[in-house]
Amino acid sequence: MANLPPLFDTHAHLDEPSLAAETEQLLTACQENGLVGVLTIGTTVESSRGSIVLAENHERICAAVGIHPNYVSQAGPSDWDAIVEFAQYDSVKAIGETGLDRYWDHSPIDLQVDYFKRHLQLTRETGKPFIVHCRDAEPDVLEVLAAEYQKHGPLNGVMHSFCGSAETAQKCLDWGMMLSFSGMLTFKRNVELRELAATVPQDRVLVETDAPYLAPMPYRGKRNQPAYVKHTAEVLADCYGMSYKELCQITTANAMRFLKIN
Repeated sequence: MANLPPLFDTHAHLDEPSLAAETEQLLTACQENGLVGVLTIGTTVESSRGSIVLAENHERICAAVGIHPNYVSQAGPSDWDAIVEFAQYDSVKAIGETGLDRYWDHSPIDLQVDYFKRHLQLTRETGKPFIVHCRDAEPDVLEVLAAEYQKHGPLNGVMHSFCGSAETAQKCLDWGMMLSFSGMLTFKRNVELRELAATVPQDRVLVETDAPYLAPMPYRGKRNQPAYVKHTAEVLADCYGMSYKELCQITTANAMRFLKIN
């Protein structure tokens, strides 16, 4: 196992009930597959708090804190203050996930935009990168990001589980962002996504699972886990025409730099 190339899962939800009960087993699987790190993502105040607890109890885990766009309408009056406080913790390496979602009708879009902008400001204040969720909302997300770029310069963020257009990818890259690919890259029908992935500069690409969701082939439809990020990495290596080992080294170095992990 010591000779396995290093992998970093930059987006998982280890506090989700289907994973939280098996943290030790999941981390053992991570070790057996070469993972050196997992970023576990907060979606509510409670989820963010749980992510911090996981990060502070396990050396391979670090945390992101934020309020997911689908949950902003449920946020209490003190919730944002709690996120701002959590963001100061050393174990917290990123802000989010944030962004916009028009697929689900859980939160008014104006409220989603308000919280999206709050997360972007928190990134500027902390120097920690933001994580963007975008579902059926590319024009809206680009509008917010464009305004942020025009006012404050290069954006310290990532488009998580990217499956958008080439135009969106290029704009995000032009603004300084990273693109992260999930198990969707492995789905047989996603030929265009693999073609797009091949064009992303190698220093701007990350891999993730979004566990317990979006399990890659050959586990599609089953519960995902961080160790399965290797399947996405294998497909991404093929996209670039490079070895799996080289792809692992590149994406892990990118993750460590992005998250400011020594």
